[in-house]
Amino acid sequence: MSRLGLVSALCVLAGCGGSDPPAYEAVDRAAYEADLTTIAAPRTPRTPHWQAVQDLCADRFAQLGFQVERHAYSTGVNVIGIRPGTKLPAERVVISAHYDSVASCAGADDNGTGTAGVLEAARVLAKRDHDRTLVVACWDEEERGLIGSSAYVRRAKAAGDQIVLSMVFEMLGYKSTAPMSQKTDPQLEAVFPDAAAQIMANEYRGDFLLVVNDETAVTAVTDMQAVAAEVGLSIVNISLLAALKRSLDPLRRSDHAPFWDADYPALFVTDTAEYRNPHYHCRMGASDALADIDYEFAIQNVKVVVGAAEKALDR
Repeated sequence: MSRLGLVSALCVLAGCGGSDPPAYEAVDRAAYEADLTTIAAPRTPRTPHWQAVQDLCADRFAQLGFQVERHAYSTGVNVIGIRPGTKLPAERVVISAHYDSVASCAGADDNGTGTAGVLEAARVLAKRDHDRTLVVACWDEEERGLIGSSAYVRRAKAAGDQIVLSMVFEMLGYKSTAPMSQKTDPQLEAVFPDAAAQIMANEYRGDFLLVVNDETAVTAVTDMQAVAAEVGLSIVNISLLAALKRSLDPLRRSDHAPFWDADYPALFVTDTAEYRNPHYHCRMGASDALADIDYEFAIQNVKVVVGAAEKALDR
């Protein structure tokens, strides 16, 4: 049990009442693992399992009490769940992941781990009301160029939606404690020497969560780091100034980028994809399969996002 969990339990026994335990403590490995097992099969758009996972997102959001929309745009379908806030309903916190995969690839890590993370975050955060509106989303066609999330952001911007934070899950489940198992990018090392030094000091082990944010999402990263300390997770953080978030292509390769381009505060969390996972995109006949997933690592990653999202929803 974490220190916060122990304090909460003692408080209940002592009758001190008051606040609920933090939401992240309710994140459940069994529920997450069951969803990932269902998701992890090829999900190329317009194929039967793509439709099945789309239905899973929609049905689960509805079961949890969200207002559900299948956002059909010109080439695909996003699944969006909305739980209105009680005090600041116009202000939105978005938690999302893409549910499609590359062709002929189970996509367990990419991005089954992220999609399962959204479902688990939705389950936990739906347990009580929040001040701000919670939006959960399964994006389509990320693998074809961030098409689904871009369609959503264009619509949100045109409607004047107040998105105060967007948090994107992008591959959460691959971990290696072996030295030299983590690759880096020379361009990023030059721009972010502190992050590079942290990775080097850890002997290039692939055992951390990478959090990449723009400068308007710094508070959420601070909240994530607090939860990470509780659950024993190492975080490497790259925080970009506004001038960089549109120019560093290696850090724009997931569904946070359209939010950045629309000047919405956004971050993404990742196990660093091909910089660590040798089976990324099933290259060279490899299989991005369930056997590669470190479930405890994935659960830690979901917890830090849930913890920060709860803060953002009620701050």
